[in-house]
Parts: sequence; C-alpha cells; structure tokens
Amino acid sequence: MPRNPFQFLEVSRADPEKRPVGERIRDFNEIYGQFDADTAAAQAGRCLDCGNPYCEWKCPVHNYIPNWLKLIEEGRLLEAAELSHRTNTLPEICGRICPQDRLCEGDCTLNDGLGAVSIGSIEKYITDEALKLGWRPDLSDVEPTGRRVAVVGAGPAGLGCADVLVRNGIEAVVYDRYPRIGGLLSYGIPNFKLDKAVVENRRTLCESMGIRFVLDTEVGRDIGMDDLLEEYDAVFMGLGAYRAVRGQLPNEDADGVVPALAYLVGRANEQLDTDAVGGMSVDVSGERVVVLGGGDTAMDCNRTAIRQGARAVTCVYRRDAENMPGSRREVKNARDEGVIFRYNRQPVGIEIDGERVVGVRVLETRLGEPDERGRRRPETVAGTDEIIPADRVIVAFGFNAEPAAWYEDQAIAHYEDGRTLVATSGEYPFQTSNARIFAGGDMVRGADLVVTAVFEGRQAAESIVRFLRAGADAGADARAVAGR
Repeated sequence: MPRNPFQFLEVSRADPEKRPVGERIRDFNEIYGQFDADTAAAQAGRCLDCGNPYCEWKCPVHNYIPNWLKLIEEGRLLEAAELSHRTNTLPEICGRICPQDRLCEGDCTLNDGLGAVSIGSIEKYITDEALKLGWRPDLSDVEPTGRRVAVVGAGPAGLGCADVLVRNGIEAVVYDRYPRIGGLLSYGIPNFKLDKAVVENRRTLCESMGIRFVLDTEVGRDIGMDDLLEEYDAVFMGLGAYRAVRGQLPNEDADGVVPALAYLVGRANEQLDTDAVGGMSVDVSGERVVVLGGGDTAMDCNRTAIRQGARAVTCVYRRDAENMPGSRREVKNARDEGVIFRYNRQPVGIEIDGERVVGVRVLETRLGEPDERGRRRPETVAGTDEIIPADRVIVAFGFNAEPAAWYEDQAIAHYEDGRTLVATSGEYPFQTSNARIFAGGDMVRGADLVVTAVFEGRQAAESIVRFLRAGADAGADARAVAGR
C-alpha cells in the first residue's frame, strides 16, 4: 500500500492509554499502556520524514528517529529494533522516562498545533515487542580483540560504555555496589515510571551480548582500583552523582527531614527486597508531606508519597511553573494525582517543635535578572513569610558527584567548585588525567538526563577503542623495529 503523505492530518496524535488516577495511585505499577502493532504503525505514519529531522538533532544520542518510524509503519519491527540500538543502549527505558516534550517531540515539526509524533511511546514499543519475539543484537561480525575493560558503575553511562565495547570485540566487565544493575534506574526511579522488570530484561540482553556483571561490589572497598588496572587494559568510571545538595536551611537535620534519594532508594529496597546502600525506610502514610524542589526527582518523591497514602503532598518551588525543570508530563501526572504546587516560594527554614519538623517557612519570590545559565533569578519579597505545615519534608535540590578516596592515589583530577566533577581533558575525549581511566555521565557533566549519560558512556567507549588500538599499533611498531 502506498504511503499516505497526509496521514498527519487524517490521524490525530495518540498516546498509549493511561490508567485512571483513582486506580493508579493505589499501587506502584506503570501508569502507561502499550501500543498494539496497528496503532504504532498509524502513529509512526504521521511522521513527515523531514529533510532535516529536528527530532533527531534534539535527541542527545541522535537516534535515527524518522528511519525507525518508517520501519514500524511498514511492520518491520525487528529491523527497527536493530536500528534503534545503533545509537541508544537503553531505548525501551528512554522511551519511558525521557522528557520527550523538551527533546525529540518538542522539536517535531508537527508540534505546532497538529500534535507531535508519539516518538517516545513508539521507541518503547519497538524494544518491548522485539524482545518478546526473541530479538537479540546481531554481533555475528564482531571479532574478539583480546582486550578487556573494567566498567565501574552499572548505571546508564556504564551500560552505554559496555554496549559499545563488546560491539568492538572488547570484553566488558561491569562492577557496581548495588545488588542490581541500572543504578538509579533501579533505585532512584519509581516503578510507576519504570517497572524494574524492564531493567532486568536489559540485564539479560546485556549478558547475552557477553557483558559480565560483578554486583554488590564497591571499588575501593571490595576491590581496589589498582587491582582493576592490573587486570584490565583500561577502566571506565560511570559513578553518577549521588551526593545530595543541601539547602543550608535552619533545622535541615531535624527529625522528619529526608533527602530525596535516600527516600527513593529506601522505597526501592522495600519493593526489590534488597539492601542497597544509601536508602532510608520512610513511611509517610497519613502525613502532611512537603517536597522541596521542582525537578524530576521531586516529582518522583511527590508521586511516591501519594501512593504511600500521605494525607497531603505539597511541592514547593522557588520559580514559576514555566521555569520548573521537571518534565511537563510528570508535573501534570503529579497534579492529576493530587499533588499541590506552591510556585514562587523560597524555603528559608524548617520549623520544628522540639526536634521534630512541623512545617516549612517560605517567602514569596519574583523573577529577576537572568543568571549565568540564562535562568531568571528568584528574588524574595520581604514581609511575605508563610509557614506550610508539614509532618515530613523531603529535600530534592539536586545532586553532586562524590570524589572517591582513591582518586588521589590514581592521579584523577576533579574540580574544586562544590560539584567536584571529574576532569576529562586527556588526549582522547572522556579520558581523565590518568591515561588508562576514562569517565562519563553525571560524574563528569553533573546531574542530568539518563539519555545524556548513555550518550557519554558510548562516546567514552569509542575513545577507549581508539586508545587501545593506538597502544596496540605502537606496540606492533616497536616490535617491528626491535626485530630488524
């Protein structure tokens, strides 16, 4: 059947069915359904196949979006899965949690009144359904090089790196301190956004490619970096950014004030029956919860508290709704589920009774001049003090990298700017000041999206491949000279 060039006019944008609010807030299951083959094809057929695909350029990994949309329209699912994995290690995960409204779909040509193509939902559909049919990446043309690389961190950056390494014939062994792979995919993102079975399926897929995981093993505690450098040809670090940013608020350490990540990891431990480090078991049922922050982590905390049966959940953010960094989709979901948003409110202190939190003191703000990143600074308005009652306060102000004790021993340089990000300014992209150690993801760029971490892990792997090849070539030249 010939392609209908006007399908974008005849078929409206659609998303998979979303579970009703009254049902979904009673459990932690994913809230979005799945396209069937016909619907996926119809939605994919809305793509205009632009000569200059803005969606592709806006995507941090530069997915071949129009190409795999066309394959889905034609019913060529397995080919679409193969193409999708050429640029992205975790397409079924990015399809679930990427803020498509700010990335690919936000730059879709049709996102101007006609409704952007449902790129994220189709991306999720491709891998989910291909795996059900037994699809696996085609590595039949890969020739082993005999080289081995240790990957420290089984989060998005580490998985992205390991993926590219094995596709280049390099053995990848991934170490992680958590008992499951994924990093914050397993322990920081709630099930209602990303079912952990999806992450386990990815582990099975990675292992089928030859990637080996050594879990519940922390570098610096259970195994030394010296040991890794002795056993492997190179090391990649994808340790993420886990150190919570503090608000420097009076009484921030009071009983009842909880760091966001500790709250989320604790909840994940309960659901997964694990004991991953850094988690706190917190039950907010019947409590008045105030979440401080406006990013996606704050939205995860808001919606987790709703599902735990909090009496009320209030999200406090110091700028307006337009400047809130969280995904528009997640903000809407949180609001639909009963979260109250208090915009233009700057937290200035935690109110306590004895040692226990009873509220958050805030001041109204107005937006002033842009800061160094172009965002307008919130300025407090004198005389607008207000106390928001709270039995529990969850602080979600962001995260910084945490330098390991062994950085100095390995001559790994990092910036002393509060964020302590690892410096990668070697001869090869993502190479640290120790030539055999590479790094990428949040520990290099600061807390960011899953998809950007995947991209940096993959780019770092390409640098490692070139680094190892250059070393092999230099060794071959030296042996040739010695043999003359």
